[in-house]
Amino acid sequence: MAGFLRKLMPRRFRRDGVTIPAIRLHGAIMAGGSPLRPVLNLATVAPLLEKAFSVKDAPAVAISINSPGGSPVQSRLIYQRIRDLAQEKRKRVLIFVEDVAASGGYMIALGGDEIIADPTSIVGSIGVVSGGFGFPDLLKKIGVERRVYTAGENKVLLDPFQPEKERDIEFLKGLQLEIHDIFIQMVKSRRGSLLADHPDLFSGLFWTGQRGQELGLVDSLGDMRSEVRKRYGEKARLELIQPARSLFGRRQPGAAVAGAIAAPLVASAAAGLVDTLEERALWARFGL
Repeated sequence: MAGFLRKLMPRRFRRDGVTIPAIRLHGAIMAGGSPLRPVLNLATVAPLLEKAFSVKDAPAVAISINSPGGSPVQSRLIYQRIRDLAQEKRKRVLIFVEDVAASGGYMIALGGDEIIADPTSIVGSIGVVSGGFGFPDLLKKIGVERRVYTAGENKVLLDPFQPEKERDIEFLKGLQLEIHDIFIQMVKSRRGSLLADHPDLFSGLFWTGQRGQELGLVDSLGDMRSEVRKRYGEKARLELIQPARSLFGRRQPGAAVAGAIAAPLVASAAAGLVDTLEERALWARFGL
């Protein structure tokens, strides 16, 4: 009779096995986004993290990562939120790499106490890249005159509707070097003596999960379900933490903003095209 009543209870309240909350962080890392084009950023990820780390009896939180990177700011914010919650709730964080955890995706992975990857996953790409497209002649061709008024000679730095300037490029490279150094220090701080002495480790190259383990970027090889059962018993189960649904049943992406509605039509269309192409380029770099 007791067994029958236990089955009627919600699974989270049963005591027949450990429940490990699991989160899927899949997508490019960008500050923007919309319901039709969801991306990873602190606004979209934070509610999931809060919910997962609030599962009281769970000894750990499992996080699946599949991201080619993107915004270094959002990557670091997500990483920091993971570490803060892990310390506050005293839970172990297990990171599982699926197809790719590269660049900003790997930065987020550093938030784990352990990083477990598939042998064929892609990991690394510890570097900084800034990409975009230039449209200096586009407006002329479609008969649009762009008017920009500034106070400050550098307010139109790297404007995509103007020809590139050498001093703008040098300024950008300086910023990239600073961010790259922060990234390197994060890797060294989290991976420590596990890192191999390899000349290309911080060059932006990327490797398979198997090679990543040899280089110290990954702790072990495996998959989430098998690893959780091996650590917490055959009765251990994963509980997928998902975004809340809206009134119409769609997943809520979080507090991401789709874009400025009042932006001029041409500029808005160009910005959307750039975002889409850049997101596609992030995935394509790793053959995905």
